[in-house]
Amino acid sequence: MLWGLAGTGRRGPKPRHSVDEVVQAAIALADAEGLAALSIRRVAETLGLSPMSLYTYVPSKAELVDLMLDRVAGEADDLGPAVGWRPKLEQLARQGWARAQRHPWIIQVGVHRPPLGPRVLARVEATLQAIDGLGLDELEMDLLTTLIGDYVRGAVRAALEAREVEQTSGISDEQWWALNEELLKGLVEPDRYPTTVRVGQAYKAAREVGPDHMRSFEFGLQRVLDGIEVFIDRRRANLA
Repeated sequence: MLWGLAGTGRRGPKPRHSVDEVVQAAIALADAEGLAALSIRRVAETLGLSPMSLYTYVPSKAELVDLMLDRVAGEADDLGPAVGWRPKLEQLARQGWARAQRHPWIIQVGVHRPPLGPRVLARVEATLQAIDGLGLDELEMDLLTTLIGDYVRGAVRAALEAREVEQTSGISDEQWWALNEELLKGLVEPDRYPTTVRVGQAYKAAREVGPDHMRSFEFGLQRVLDGIEVFIDRRRANLA
């Protein structure tokens, strides 16, 4: 199904919907209500079908989620051409960040064994090609692409968790910090926590309330790429 080869030779009446329409409806439902709300019954309802009818399109929820993941993996934000391994990796990482903002449910899906569909593999291929020909062997290339993926996934998870906390609590980060500042007055001694207090004062002086997740993502991405650049330079030096 991931490669569009299933369902050939199907007999009977022409189906009312395509598998693509089923997948798009499932993505829209997960985007709006989260992965926990996704079910064969709910997707069928949005399409005006019975749950049993939907099973003629996809055999189970597990296969449906795989199709959803492969479909969103093909989304690429137009960030302009990137030349050089570092700009290419930056662009792919930023696309991953933006994709997760649009589809937060993808972070809830395990990727240890990802769906090996054409769009997922195209994403893998693009990342590997970005660092091909730099003096790295194939295993090192795979390890570095895994490192980038793990970083993006971790940064996205932190940002989405912060968004969820604010939505479920009904309290903004600004309000939360203001409440805790009042509670901690007289308890946090500068002599005992001098560095923590200094950092807090710096945020206050800058009129910032807590971390900026996009800024944190960009800062961390650059530091990861700095480390990769050092590693590549060392490998090139060893080959010289």
